[in-house]
Amino acid sequence: MLTHNLLFTISCLLGCSAEFYVIDDRIGLGREFDGIGGLSGGGATSRLLVNYEEPYRSHILDFLFKPNFGASLHILKVEIGGDAQTTDGTEPSHMHSKDEGNFFRGYEWWLMKEAKKRNPNIKLIGLPWAFPGWVGEGTQWPYFFPNVTADYVVTWIYGAKQHHNLEIDYIGIWNEKKYDPVYIKVLRDTLDRVGYTNVGIIAADGDWSIAAAMLEDPYLNDAVEVIGVHYPGTKTVKEALLTEKKLWSSEDYSTFDDDIGAGCWARILNQNYVNGRMTSTISWNLIASYYENLSFGGDGLMTADEPWSGHYVVESPIWMTAHTTQFTQPGWFYLQTVGNLTHGGSYVALTDRKGNLTVVIQTMTHNHSQCIRPPLPHFDVSPQIATFQLKGSFAHLTDLQVWYSKLDFETKKDTLFQRSSPIKVYNGSFTLKLDVDEVYTITTVNTGQRGAYPEPPKSRPFPKNYTDDFTIDNPPFSEAPYFADQTGVFEYFRNSTDNGSHAFTLRQVVTERPVTWARDADQTISIIGDYSWTDLNVSCDVLIETPVTGGVFLAARIDQGGESVREAKGVFYWIYANGTYKVTNDIGNHFIFLQKRETFYAFCLFVITTVNTGQRGSYPEPPKSRPFPKNYSDDFTVGNEY
Repeated sequence: MLTHNLLFTISCLLGCSAEFYVIDDRIGLGREFDGIGGLSGGGATSRLLVNYEEPYRSHILDFLFKPNFGASLHILKVEIGGDAQTTDGTEPSHMHSKDEGNFFRGYEWWLMKEAKKRNPNIKLIGLPWAFPGWVGEGTQWPYFFPNVTADYVVTWIYGAKQHHNLEIDYIGIWNEKKYDPVYIKVLRDTLDRVGYTNVGIIAADGDWSIAAAMLEDPYLNDAVEVIGVHYPGTKTVKEALLTEKKLWSSEDYSTFDDDIGAGCWARILNQNYVNGRMTSTISWNLIASYYENLSFGGDGLMTADEPWSGHYVVESPIWMTAHTTQFTQPGWFYLQTVGNLTHGGSYVALTDRKGNLTVVIQTMTHNHSQCIRPPLPHFDVSPQIATFQLKGSFAHLTDLQVWYSKLDFETKKDTLFQRSSPIKVYNGSFTLKLDVDEVYTITTVNTGQRGAYPEPPKSRPFPKNYTDDFTIDNPPFSEAPYFADQTGVFEYFRNSTDNGSHAFTLRQVVTERPVTWARDADQTISIIGDYSWTDLNVSCDVLIETPVTGGVFLAARIDQGGESVREAKGVFYWIYANGTYKVTNDIGNHFIFLQKRETFYAFCLFVITTVNTGQRGSYPEPPKSRPFPKNYSDDFTVGNEY
């Protein structure tokens, strides 16, 4: 048998007896497989990826999207930017106002094109987290005027096709917020009216509650193609099954990309179908490509958060993904013969109905496969022998390809996506000795590959000395390198009225509070640099465009960002157009160190410099305070002491 099972064989000895499982298509097929995907957004989770230099940026993209190389994802889901904070930052809208449109803002267009370049068959999904303020007509509710919101979303689909030749396959409603049945039906009608009949609606990217509403409302049921839920814990509900719609875990995982994250991902990729009949699972997020100290730092299928160094890490969740994605495709079908293993773990079997078969087996233990949400009920997994009997159109198979992974939490020496010797099928059956925390792919597909590139550069911190004067005629992206917007949107802006040194600028462009998803700050914010910096010099030129009431702040030693940016504490230096300034230790201006009215001037390039020689000097406490002496005299008799 396989060499990596030798230790298991010794420990099992004669105490293990084989459990039998049937793989058979004669009783019919299960649901159609729709693919495994990753989510860029919710928000700004791919922000730093675009700033990597080649060849490292292409290498990262290959590990995510290139078929038969790494994760080989079938689906890319992106945020439709709404100018608001949506977890780790803001993503710009294609329509800051109702009178304009720009389909080159941000980086999601670029990312979708790069994914399509590698896999022309990849499915594309768009979902709003937030909306520009004009969509809500000054409210925090985007459904008051459903036609306005539908037109806004359909315009994004139009822009994808007209400006980037991207066909959007599915569109969502409003991430993890209350859905509105009227809006969903209006959106379906709008899509159909302009010719996007092939664009399916996923609803409602939250819980299962829409399923019951669909059973009661046939028009709503007709409008929705996919019921998409978040973090379902591998379970579905009766009402969802009764709709006979596609069921997806349209956002899942959300776990640190270490081996426990890999165990979580491997387990739910199988059990979302075994337990919940969900035919697609999408990872939040695609890649941890944002500053690590923001919300959910390090979540993703891999890590790429140092474009200044070129360093990235292909984490173990990439290879857990490959066990399914490299040996199946959307349009394959699950067999009805899937299920849980007797001694813990699960197996799924899929076929292309052309004779190919893929079986994925996982034996992840409870403590090594806990996702961040929801809580995982206890279960046991133990070493076991499993015999699989092939019947129906698979009975004739004589050998199968084997791919193997072992998350070894004792030795810390994982085996990840290793191709093993083919396994022989005798009398229609094969037997595996399964240890804990393993994944097997047994398949007729022989095109799998563990892709590799030379090691990327070593990790190093953000440069201690960094400048940017924003002088660039045709920027490839709307945002300056390394800036990560947290409230508002900062874009390159050419100031044609300035003939001096400030024609090229970075400008904050959102002037109306969006329909928010998180608790955006009251101030517009973009961050850059290293979270660990303490003593530093920051210098920048600022034009305050709002007279009298306008202002700007610079801050350092900040302890919060992302969804928690409203509670940020640190050192904040504020200057105002009316000539005043102050220094506070929080963004809410609650604790003021210094406040003064004074004429000030600000002129220089944007500069950050870390200083490591700073010191808070001290001496023993001086004498206590006392008033000037009541009796005092001086005859001014003094020698040469001074």
